[in-house]
Amino acid sequence: MKDYYAGVRRRTKKHSTLYRISRNFLVIVIVIATIAAYYLYSSFYASNVWLDGKSPTYIYIPTNANFENVKSILYQKGLIVNRNSFEWIARLKSYQSYIRPGRYKIEAGMSNSSLINKLRSGNQDAVKLVFNNIRNLEDLAGRVSKEIEPDSTSIIKLLNDSIYVATLGMTPRNVITLFIPNTYEVYWNITAKNFVERMAREYKIFWNETRVSKLNELRLSRTEVMTLASIVEKETNRDNEKPDIAGVYLNRLNKGWLLQADPTLVFALGDFSIKRVLNEYKKINSPYNTYKYTGLPPGPICLPSISSIDAVLNFRKHDYMYFCAREDFSGYHNFAVDAKGHTRNAVRYQRALNL
Repeated sequence: MKDYYAGVRRRTKKHSTLYRISRNFLVIVIVIATIAAYYLYSSFYASNVWLDGKSPTYIYIPTNANFENVKSILYQKGLIVNRNSFEWIARLKSYQSYIRPGRYKIEAGMSNSSLINKLRSGNQDAVKLVFNNIRNLEDLAGRVSKEIEPDSTSIIKLLNDSIYVATLGMTPRNVITLFIPNTYEVYWNITAKNFVERMAREYKIFWNETRVSKLNELRLSRTEVMTLASIVEKETNRDNEKPDIAGVYLNRLNKGWLLQADPTLVFALGDFSIKRVLNEYKKINSPYNTYKYTGLPPGPICLPSISSIDAVLNFRKHDYMYFCAREDFSGYHNFAVDAKGHTRNAVRYQRALNL
């Protein structure tokens, strides 16, 4: 009987030991699984983008970039907290096979998963492209290339290609009129050609039925209206005065007078620092010298704003043939119907300058 109970005790002790081992093993497995689950969750969904308390930033992934390029962009900006987890999730999501160029908004607290999903999908953030106060194609290309991927050389080369711009109904001399100053949303990695074609679509939208009707009433081409508008643009920055200035120049055109527009001389000389036009400047032999040649110059002297274009299309009808800066230096002008009145206005302005 004693042997029987001893055997039972041994078996019980053995089972108890096996139970403890199994229980401990299970605990270890649970702990490891918990740690693995936490690491997996953290790698996917925990914050891994750090901006040092700054507002959202943007990264620019160039065309034909690879994963090494993307890592370099992110790491140089110090955006990624745990690089190993970022690269691991990138591999799991096969990001290396789906590198999308573009401009991407990066926000603090983004997880590896949300960041990689955004970059992988190509869900880039558009650029607000603004251009105004442009003088020529080089100026335009330089301004635009600061906001999009194509460089200024590729843009200028395209706009100087007479065969290509002919498909847009333009020539290299007047193609600048294709660009209407405004704010446009475009993707950063837009090609130079796609950019120009986007502007061509905006040009068609701008020249709607109402504007074309007014254009026909003036009996001027779009390039001529843009050219006159560019002169108005440089004569005054007061929008409510622009229709009056336009009216003066249209009166001169209709009477066959020389336009005698000082801004055209500045353009002809190519020195945009000139503040006062001297008589010696009026002798320059250039088709843009409106003191020497009648009619409009061969093209715009700048890229006119919409307000200046509309000022020409909606010019104010009056009998004024002259205008001169006001003596109060307000930026506005005094107008006159004849040379005598203009002289009086000019004398008042000169006296104010000499005070």
